Order: sequence, then structure tokens, then C-alpha cells
Amino acid sequence: MKQGDETRVTVRDLAAHTGLSIATVSRVLNDRANVAPATRDRVLRAMGNLGERAPRRRAGRVQGAGVFVRCPYVLTDYFGLIVSAVAEALEPHGLHVILNAGTAAQQTRVLPTLPERRDVAGAVLILPPEPGADLTRLRDRGFPFVLVDPRISPPRDVAAVSAAHFAGARALTAHLIGLGHRRIGIIGGPRDWLASDNRFHGYLAPLADAGVLASPELTRFVAEPTTELGYRAAADLLDLPERPTALLAFNDKMAVGALRAAAERGLKVPRDLSVAGFDDIDVGSACDPRLTTVRQPLGEMGRMAVHLLLRMLGGHRLDALHIELGTELIIRDSTAPVPTI
Repeated sequence: MKQGDETRVTVRDLAAHTGLSIATVSRVLNDRANVAPATRDRVLRAMGNLGERAPRRRAGRVQGAGVFVRCPYVLTDYFGLIVSAVAEALEPHGLHVILNAGTAAQQTRVLPTLPERRDVAGAVLILPPEPGADLTRLRDRGFPFVLVDPRISPPRDVAAVSAAHFAGARALTAHLIGLGHRRIGIIGGPRDWLASDNRFHGYLAPLADAGVLASPELTRFVAEPTTELGYRAAADLLDLPERPTALLAFNDKMAVGALRAAAERGLKVPRDLSVAGFDDIDVGSACDPRLTTVRQPLGEMGRMAVHLLLRMLGGHRLDALHIELGTELIIRDSTAPVPTI
């Protein structure tokens, strides 16, 4: 750190300067009790030498401070299950939820304000739309937060919880290949979502293992993973001169759209066409036929995020920062052996 440099010093910089860990410096900035007096003095002296360039200490939390839960999407069965699990896991610890939800919330820049809020102890950020630089800045200010199902690869030293998207998609595709399918249409999610990328590569890997070269004509991606866009993508694939014998959709809602596209073309599922989804939300088991899918541990993801956040708030070091929870292949009625022509 050069004294002539007027750029504000980050928590990471201060940790390097004092020879302490980022977690220890963060505990001092957040006025945690579990810091040795000599260590606290060491950090405070370094901050005093930096003057206005030093990271800001957080004001003491007010009684009853809560956890900021940012989920800037409509709280459907997917997001709603995660948020509900977070709220239920926080309640026994006397921490309430300060909810920031709905698609309009995507237009607000709330992350820079969180370290200054005395009513916020920490945050759980669900599929945050913010770029990695914003998350890194929040980390460098010593603010405790956990990502759930991050859109992008989590920045280093940022705690994150997600499902094993690659493994789940691989198991699903291997199931279809085991049924004899080789011409498999893939309806992917948004291209800039980490989950979409991981699931797409999970679809491709078993095809390669089976000696099948993935065909671009059988691949579609959507801007938003909705039933309507799943329907449109499926219709496009099913209208090909040589249609696929199976369709894999990014999620169950898109797979339901694919079922509609198949029905409009007189195709019986699974006799003429196999269809599979991902997530195992209620719509997948309520439709006809019931969807073969991959079960995501949505509730477990929310509870694990709270567990990690509570450890951070208690000043404990995390043994693992990026955690993937296992998925489960659920075979139902919408997949069958490839039809003989």
C-alpha cells in the first residue's frame, strides 16, 4: 500500500498489510468479540495510519437486526422454496428476513448500501444478477453474505451453495441414451447463467461417451426459462425435417411447454417422443404424463446458505466456500425406449 495512493484500501489489502487473514480483519471491522486484544489493536493501528483510505468499520448492529434476502425474481415454486427454507432456518436464531424480491428489484443497486445498514447482519443472495465485480467489492468491505445458485462462477473467497447441475444433467441424458435415444434435442436456459452452462455440458458429456456428435440443429437456448419459451423452442425442434426422438429441457416449466408442442403435432409422449425436465417442482408431477426430471435440493440449499452465514456471523472460518449439493434422477412416465420407425 503506497501512502501516495488515494484509492480506498480493501479488506483484502488490509489483511495482506497486517499479515492476518481476511476473516480476522473482517471480525475486527464488524466488532466481533472473538478477536485477541493484540490482534484487534494491530488492525486498528493499521487503519489509523491509512486515515480516510481505510475500510470502514461497521456500526454496531441494532437489536433485532435481520438477514437481507435478495431474490429479484417472482417467488414461484422454485424461488419460493429456497426463500421459505432460508426464513425457516433463520427463525430459531432470532434473525428475521428482510426480503428484496420481484423482477423490479433487478433494477435497484442495493449491494453497495448493505455494509452501511445497521439493521442488516448479513445477506443471502439468490441467483444474483449483479456482475462479479460488485460481489467482489462487497466481499472486500468485510460484509458477510452467501450466494445461492449463483448466475456466474463465484468470485474467490465468496461463499456459495448450488446444486450439482452437471451431474444431474449427465444422469438424465445417460438415462435417455440407455433407452436407445441418440437424436436428443436440448432446450437450454439463458446462456449467461452458470446453471445453464453446467447443465448443457452435462447433457453433452454422455452423448460424447456414446460416440454421438452433438448437432447444433438440435440445440436451442432461451432468454428466460418459461413455459412459453420452452413451447416455442420445442415447436422449432419438432418441426425439423428429421425431428428428435427426445427433448431435454432446462427446467420442468419448459418441459411442460414441450409437452404442449408435442400434443399440437399429434405426438404421443412417451410413445412417439420422450420429454424430460429439471428441478422436480410440483408442475412436473401434476402434468400428464408425469415428467421424468432431476430433483434439486432446493430446501437444503437454503438451509445450507443459512448455516454458512451463521458461521460467518459467529466469526468462524469456513471449511469449504463453494458447496455443491447432490441431485437425484426421478424417472416417471414421460420417457420410454426410442420408437421404432
